[in-house]
Amino acid sequence: MIRLKTKLALFNLLSKLVFTALFLLFLPWIVERVNLRQVDNDLIQKRENTIDLIGKIGIEPFIHSDTSGIFGSYNILKEEFISLERTGIAEDLNYIDVTDRIIEEEEIAYRVINYTFMVDGQKYLLEIGKSLASIQYARRNINRIILVFLGFIILITLVTDLQYTRIILSPLKKITGKLKEISSPSTFDMIPVKTNTSDFVSLDNALRDLMVQIDESFRKEKDITVNISHELMTPVSVLRSKLENMLLRDDIDPDTANKVEESLKTLHRLQSLVNSLLLIARIESHQYLREESFSVQALLQEIIEEVNPVAEDKEVTLTGEFINDHQFIQANRALVFSMFYNVVNNAIRNTFPEGKVVVKTFSEHGKFRTNISDTGNGMSEAQMSTLFTRFKTKRGDDGDGTGIGLAIAKVIADFHKIEISVASEPRKGTTFSFIFPESSL
Repeated sequence: MIRLKTKLALFNLLSKLVFTALFLLFLPWIVERVNLRQVDNDLIQKRENTIDLIGKIGIEPFIHSDTSGIFGSYNILKEEFISLERTGIAEDLNYIDVTDRIIEEEEIAYRVINYTFMVDGQKYLLEIGKSLASIQYARRNINRIILVFLGFIILITLVTDLQYTRIILSPLKKITGKLKEISSPSTFDMIPVKTNTSDFVSLDNALRDLMVQIDESFRKEKDITVNISHELMTPVSVLRSKLENMLLRDDIDPDTANKVEESLKTLHRLQSLVNSLLLIARIESHQYLREESFSVQALLQEIIEEVNPVAEDKEVTLTGEFINDHQFIQANRALVFSMFYNVVNNAIRNTFPEGKVVVKTFSEHGKFRTNISDTGNGMSEAQMSTLFTRFKTKRGDDGDGTGIGLAIAKVIADFHKIEISVASEPRKGTTFSFIFPESSL
């Protein structure tokens, strides 16, 4: 994924490169036309200067009556020449063309202005030329200057575009930064971001309004969950007490006793569900403290010892591989215990007989990790997408459970800023990874 400011900078750069390519395509033709126009203007200016000089001092200093009637001069490098001679042509000449001239037995191509004028009834032909080699040399110099200047301009504009893009997008960076920092809508920074861009103002306002609405919805959901859970606890306790009293009666028949025991099991599951909902609501409302410090390895070892009889009953091998230990500070041990217990218990329930469940701790990239792997059923992508959603996933072949255990694990992990990731493949097993925050090291 490319960041927005990088995309804008790349667009500006690519657009400049396209225009530069088009400019370079037409550059030779443009430079040639400009250079020839400049050379022609220089020839015309020199013609006018020569005519003015003849007008002032006369034709005699150049052509005497006793000479052949031709005057010629060129500079030492033969880049320019001037020729003045008597002519008898009837038409008047005033044009520029390219012609070859032989100077000191060397044939040189010149761009020449031809011009005729009258002095004391005699017509003269004035020719002033500039060598094409010098013209091409000047053109190459112009090309170099333009290319260097163009490269400099592209570099400067790229730097300025990046800086300008960074400046105008800084409010967006602040807005996204506020989103990354929140752990719940109630912690969202409600201070408006300072910007004069109306789009960012609208985005910031919309996000603040959205966070208020989400926080209100979460609060109502928590209140409803707590209220319903509390309301359910009383009738469940009453029913449980009455059913237990019925079992104590001497005149109860076996068939009725069996039905009462089944009802008690149902009430037990209902009570577990209510307690789980209450637990989630209390965690999300931050009613638990995080003031304990404990060894993660010792906690996991305790869990392994506690659930190992369940694993043995199912003929599943449960082992621990503790490469590194971690002293988790500012945490709630009971909640972390419950988080790992739920996942390990789920792994055992979803592993076939003679399968394995491995609890592994290690450090990677400066972070402490705990992996819980099993060789069980595995999950499809569709199952993984709702893995931590309440009542959506109910792993296990035995039909037990409330479908809320993994949701509790996720809430506890979020409460401790522990990152959970899951890798799974149907019929090949599942691995839960718990990545502890750096601040807990």
